[in-house]
Amino acid sequence: MPGPGDLTQRLLWLGATQPLCAGAEESGASAEIVELHQNDLSLDSLCHLPKPEFGCSRKRVHRQMQLAGIASVRRRAYKITTNSRHSYPPAPNLLQRKFSFDQPNQAWVSDITYIPTAEGWLYLSIVKNLCTRKMVGYAFSERIDSSLTLEALHLAVRRCKPPKGLIFHSDRGVQYASGAFRECLKSYGIRQSMSRKGDPCDNAVVENFFSCLKCELIHLKQYPTRASAQADVFAYLEAFYNTVRPHSALGWLSPAQFEANLLPSCAA
Repeated sequence: MPGPGDLTQRLLWLGATQPLCAGAEESGASAEIVELHQNDLSLDSLCHLPKPEFGCSRKRVHRQMQLAGIASVRRRAYKITTNSRHSYPPAPNLLQRKFSFDQPNQAWVSDITYIPTAEGWLYLSIVKNLCTRKMVGYAFSERIDSSLTLEALHLAVRRCKPPKGLIFHSDRGVQYASGAFRECLKSYGIRQSMSRKGDPCDNAVVENFFSCLKCELIHLKQYPTRASAQADVFAYLEAFYNTVRPHSALGWLSPAQFEANLLPSCAA
């Protein structure tokens, strides 16, 4: 059972502002909240997923979690994976912290994180669509190099077929600054954008995703092999994050729901 963390404060910041639904069954709401929590759901999602059926407010979720004896997981220390000590020139910051776009595939953000296993580190590179918040590309490797970021980029391009001029934003790490990666972006007609040196806020959307991944999955598990970690993260990305997990930036819809609602308007 996870130890107590920042549950109370985060719950008070989230959830519905309407009064409790008088007709909702406490037992049903409690069972739903406990089940969602056992699925490693974050507090943000936990406040909103039961709401359509049970009319849950922030106070109600807080009370039911206290009664069930469940709490959030503390965040662990941050490990730097960026190696910006290289001779490659940085790309300009085209994104300028504009994290909302009206149409898909206007801007993607990317970064690398690490996953501990008994065999050693497993590195994960992701590519995220800023419009739909969907994870459109990802790759895994025991090595942190340009091959990792290139594989994630290739997958994103195959899946989305973006128009020329798309902005690809990352930090200044050598995996993104290398000649091979720059040439690949150029061949796709993608414009490269990089954060300012030592400023993670310039890539805040990805930093937030990695925080969710660690709190909702990685920190709750101990992986014996890289293969087991990769399978678990793959399931999290495709079967949960892209399709089920609500996002505040999308009006508490999942990326799949938001994208489905957006497509008719894009075609009009």
